[in-house]
Amino acid sequence: MRIYDIINKKKRGGVLTNEEIRFVIDGFTAGSIPDYQVSALLMAIYFQGMNAEETTAITMAMVDSGERVDLSAISGTTVDKHSTGGVGDKTTLIVIPIVAALGLPVAKMSGRGLGHTGGTVDKLESIPGFRTALSDKAFLDITINHGLCVAGQSANLAPADKKLYALRDVTATVDSIPLIAASIMSKKIAAGAECILLDVKTGSGAFMKTLEGAQALAKAMVDIGKGCGRKTAALITDMSAPLGRSIGNSLELKEVIQVLSEPAETVAQDLYSVCIALATNIAVLAECGTYEECEAKVKQTITSGDALKKLADMVEAQGGDRSYIEDPKNFPLAPHIVEITAPQGGYISDMDTEGVGIAGMILGAGRETSEDEIDYSAGVILHATTGDRVEKGQIIATFHTSKSAAIEPATSKFIAALTFAETPPPPRTMIYGKVGF
Repeated sequence: MRIYDIINKKKRGGVLTNEEIRFVIDGFTAGSIPDYQVSALLMAIYFQGMNAEETTAITMAMVDSGERVDLSAISGTTVDKHSTGGVGDKTTLIVIPIVAALGLPVAKMSGRGLGHTGGTVDKLESIPGFRTALSDKAFLDITINHGLCVAGQSANLAPADKKLYALRDVTATVDSIPLIAASIMSKKIAAGAECILLDVKTGSGAFMKTLEGAQALAKAMVDIGKGCGRKTAALITDMSAPLGRSIGNSLELKEVIQVLSEPAETVAQDLYSVCIALATNIAVLAECGTYEECEAKVKQTITSGDALKKLADMVEAQGGDRSYIEDPKNFPLAPHIVEITAPQGGYISDMDTEGVGIAGMILGAGRETSEDEIDYSAGVILHATTGDRVEKGQIIATFHTSKSAAIEPATSKFIAALTFAETPPPPRTMIYGKVGF
């Protein structure tokens, strides 16, 4: 078998066999197939695509390039949730304590934020002492004892994906739906959960800007999951505006605590509705009842305080100070807190959500490169969002930062991300659809 022939076959629109795909992934991971030939194959895949069988095959080849997490010691139906990322997306930290309180264990591996998107690991590490680097034994023990655990991504999980992604990043082949789907699902399959719910975002703050692209990605990932024997489904959710009212690590954790502890009508309704839908659909996927029954159970975990207690228990088990969950006033504030006012009156008719996320990154809440340090206290609190009417000079946001020099460029980026109109925009649709149910 020759890599040259495989490249030529895909270049001409041929369908690669499982053996051919494994030959490439195994050889590339081992170093026997050079970058330049894999780059050529990636570009051929970019233009010619892959069918469902090929996409499943490349996913499983990446899974088998490393270790798999064995969750068989955990009793109950193990579940996992993955979001394709966005601005203010703190849904994981709301949803997983809810489903854990329902008796569905979550042994989750999460990543860090990069660019305008935030990372679950970064948010949790804003709690003093919280550990995300865990041994396999600690990861399983915490899940067994408390029903949930969030650890950093293991380097031994689908190492071929990491190597392949680095090559895609420099060859302009990142935005290939089969390759995106295989990249995400290789880590989800290797992580071992029986049920996987995918939250595929669409809109100006999402990786998939169009609904059509989000639908295609959702279908590709669900097909992979089912092809690999996992119960898999997806929700397509809105990211045309930041989710909730907070952007930034400790600021987002405070909002997580609000959603899990305050009356539903007092919290951001976009965030609340998406989280209830995600948690309910996980419960349905795990066969906990009808949609209506599962939704009632989900809401009960919040009103009873069970979900918040699950989060606090997990924080303590992973070395964090649970008092930060019990009293979010313990989170330190940034030294510079600045109010941003509306430059004109009218309705906020649209937000360039990625631009708002970049404003938060400038303030110190995110990373431009993987080596950048994060300021856990930095970020943006929104006092107005898409659809709200504001007056000129009204406070529409509050910036938190440790870098006074960042305030002016972040303000310019934030204001430029807003569009004003005399008439209100149509109401936001938070859930566009489901795939796999």
